[in-house]
Amino acid sequence: MALAIGSEKKGGERVTPKPTLKTISQLSGLAVPTVSRALNDAPDIGSKTKALVRQIANEIGYVPNRAGVRLRTGRTNVISLVLSTEHEMMNHTAKLITALAGGLNDTPFHMIMTPYFPHEDPMKPIRYIVETGSADAVVFNQIRPADPRVKYLMDRGFPFATHGRCKWSDKHAWFDYDNESYARFAVQELHRRGRKRLILIAPPQDQNYSIEMIRGATEAARECGIHLEVAKDVTSDGLVTEVRSKVAAIVAADPTIDGLITASANATMAAVAGMESEGFDVGLDIDVVAKEAIAFLTYFRSKIIVLNEDITLAGSFLAKAAIQAIRAPDDPPMQMLQVPEPFPR
Repeated sequence: MALAIGSEKKGGERVTPKPTLKTISQLSGLAVPTVSRALNDAPDIGSKTKALVRQIANEIGYVPNRAGVRLRTGRTNVISLVLSTEHEMMNHTAKLITALAGGLNDTPFHMIMTPYFPHEDPMKPIRYIVETGSADAVVFNQIRPADPRVKYLMDRGFPFATHGRCKWSDKHAWFDYDNESYARFAVQELHRRGRKRLILIAPPQDQNYSIEMIRGATEAARECGIHLEVAKDVTSDGLVTEVRSKVAAIVAADPTIDGLITASANATMAAVAGMESEGFDVGLDIDVVAKEAIAFLTYFRSKIIVLNEDITLAGSFLAKAAIQAIRAPDDPPMQMLQVPEPFPR
């Protein structure tokens, strides 16, 4: 579709005026209110009309006036992804950002990132967003069982969605991976392979998904009649150097350990490096089970046993859940639990 916008002279130079809703209206033949509702993804506007309006808007470079939108609607059309800066390479954070941004594509909403540092109170960015009204909703992770951020947002009726669950999960939008099932499947697979002494490198135990993972692994180990130990003084979120040295010390102190379960790709690679530094081979001396968001670990060591965590699905779902929390706060919140498939026999 070839589109042209008229120009006008200012100070002797020909200047193309900034595209407006009226410009799109003139080019599409649609009324200005219809154009506005199409751009705002109104449910009563047909998908073909929305597609036409968005195509024209993209081609002419239309950008909504944020101040005007806020004045008219009270909204910013912004969803903030609140993330800690504490991460290591190969972290799935980048994939979550990409997926959430993709989930907001073809909607009037845009994503901004609001970081906070490990030494800071995680409530700080949440309070800032709510008190300044700088976003219409927030999405955040690293959820604790009684997460104060969740309580704060619920008390104020501010829209949000979490990557993970807490004790109030029946009351708000969330997406989560079934870490309890993952850990159970991991223990069962290691038992099937004849492994009897297992180590779990769990996430930080103040986070809900760590509690679920430890519970699943512990119950499965008891049912299988094998030994399981949760590694102390190290977590799957730790620096790779710390995980490497700790795992090396663990297997050196107890050479009978023959199975390892981890909660992140980072921790898996570091743990394998630590094992190998002590002369242990993956798949021969010790079997390693891991979950990952990006297919990589089996290229690193082909005998690592892997289950997938679909972060693309998580980001896309959280985007939709946050939008619903904004537009339909009285509707039941959107919730999804991704349950991994058992290891093939």
